Amino acid sequence: MRKRTVLTALTLSLSTVATGTGLAASSASSASPASEQRDGLERFRQQKVAWGECRDTKLAASGTECARVTVPLDYGDPGGRTLEVAISRIKAKAGKDGKAGARRGILQTNPGGPGGSGLSMPSELRERLSPEVAAAYDIIGMDHRGVGESTPLNCGLTRASWIRSSGSDRAGFDENVRLARQDARKCADKYSGTLAHYSTRNVARDVDIVRAVLGERRTSWFGQSYGTVLGATYAQMFPGRVDRLVLDSAPDPAGYGGMRLVQDMGPVNEKALDDFAAWAAKRHDTYRLGATAAAVRGTVEGLVRRAMDEPIKVGPYRLDGHDLPFIFFTLGVDSANDKQYAEVVRYLLDAADGKAGTPHPYALDLLKSLSDPAGSGMSAMTSAQLAVLCADTTMPRDPEWYWRATERSRAGQPVFGPVVNGPLPCAFWKEHPREKLTEINNKVPALQLQATVDTRTPYEQGLGMHRAMRGSVLVTVPTRTHAVVVSRTGTCANKAVDDYLLRGTLPARDVTCGPAA
Repeated sequence: MRKRTVLTALTLSLSTVATGTGLAASSASSASPASEQRDGLERFRQQKVAWGECRDTKLAASGTECARVTVPLDYGDPGGRTLEVAISRIKAKAGKDGKAGARRGILQTNPGGPGGSGLSMPSELRERLSPEVAAAYDIIGMDHRGVGESTPLNCGLTRASWIRSSGSDRAGFDENVRLARQDARKCADKYSGTLAHYSTRNVARDVDIVRAVLGERRTSWFGQSYGTVLGATYAQMFPGRVDRLVLDSAPDPAGYGGMRLVQDMGPVNEKALDDFAAWAAKRHDTYRLGATAAAVRGTVEGLVRRAMDEPIKVGPYRLDGHDLPFIFFTLGVDSANDKQYAEVVRYLLDAADGKAGTPHPYALDLLKSLSDPAGSGMSAMTSAQLAVLCADTTMPRDPEWYWRATERSRAGQPVFGPVVNGPLPCAFWKEHPREKLTEINNKVPALQLQATVDTRTPYEQGLGMHRAMRGSVLVTVPTRTHAVVVSRTGTCANKAVDDYLLRGTLPARDVTCGPAA
């Protein structure tokens, strides 16, 4: 649970290892219309997929199979360099009556990120869908290009994430600028001339190659977080190949990829801190963080200031005020974490006071990952995330733009403003995008799920996706969470997903769920 929370906060998941084969000749898939056979991609669509046991033992034990598919690095040059894309599958099963024909097709998935490994997504999603839905689809996972087992990128970054507070002064901000420049330079030095090919449009093209290779004319889709952008992009590029489309926790596609996507996380993370503070104030006798919400918030803000002046010793690690907000950023993602959130704050307060004690496992795990980005896999995940974001869009290059934004944010966002307004490495990226982002504006039917307090894709951003996907129906879930289906059960959102995927039935109008069971 601790690991899941940390990686959800990064909107990433750990890489899962798979086995399989690459490109092989075979007859053209009967699922591919004739027009597909004249675009130079025939040899990619005509691959045979050799499913085999996944190397990851837990994944294999879940009944997941793994394979590899070959795709072109550059779709404008299909005869050039290629990449491998790792895919996974949990096969459909016959219905309870055992009759043939229970299988509907494939359900391709993406867990978010970008940069999140998707090979475990079929097994995770199967546990959340009804048995009838799980039986009707081959659920397909994928490590998108650059991730995990899919010809991975790894720039050799010396930090685990770009989520770092600038702190209270110019020196901390200037250090963030230096680190962002360093990350951009490392990626450019290692992957010069290829980074622009890791765009969402190319990932969507890879999704379509997988569809064709699996012998399907149409595909259903379940994407969460970044996976909704990918799903909407696929629907815009290949509308005739979409069967049923589920978008869980979506950003506004008009703001995706730019600084707005990041900056909009500031106010909602402050809201999450206020919600936690109200929860903890009612339990002051247990955690001693403050008897009122204002007092708890003052405790948290004071802890950040103390860590800035004197880093807090946590086992063999030292936690300063630049990295401490990252812990709050991860814990605040879901109200289900509030008990652990309070325990971590209480532990850090005691540690700051010099009281010896066993380090809280959550803080220890996170600091271990941050201190060893190569060993934890976070360097590779962050490399892949940056490759997609920076291939999709450009960001302001002037450091002063970010300094002014940071200064403006401080009054209303004292904890998270300095986190989400500093420069990303994309500001100093060497390779400009080769294509414009796909403008999302279509009537493809879709089911969209959005939590009212979502610290990664705020509700207002989700409304932007709803407007862009004009055939979508929105299910609002009144809670603080991200990735509704995987993180929550017992809401009407789960039933809506089951009804849609099983029977193709969308709610007649936008709906708001009641409290979770």
